[in-house]
Amino acid sequence: MTDRYERTEVVTILDHDYTLKAPPGGEQTLLEAAQMLQETLASTKRQFPTLVGDRLLVLTAMNLCSQLIEARQQVDSTVENLERTLEQR
Repeated sequence: MTDRYERTEVVTILDHDYTLKAPPGGEQTLLEAAQMLQETLASTKRQFPTLVGDRLLVLTAMNLCSQLIEARQQVDSTVENLERTLEQR
């Protein structure tokens, strides 16, 4: 059985290096995700300078999950609006 995640990338998050595998063609997405996480961690750290370690990571993860949920809701709403528009034609 072949490992479909053949390409590895090293990303640094909170001064720790992580070796992560990406599917073929997914390397750029992996790097962009790591960059987004780094930027969001930095933003959260600016807002809450006393947070460190796990607490910083959890709050950042919660913020990212909240953004993802909002984006999904917007997509669902847009799809519903488009479906209604198409039904009216």
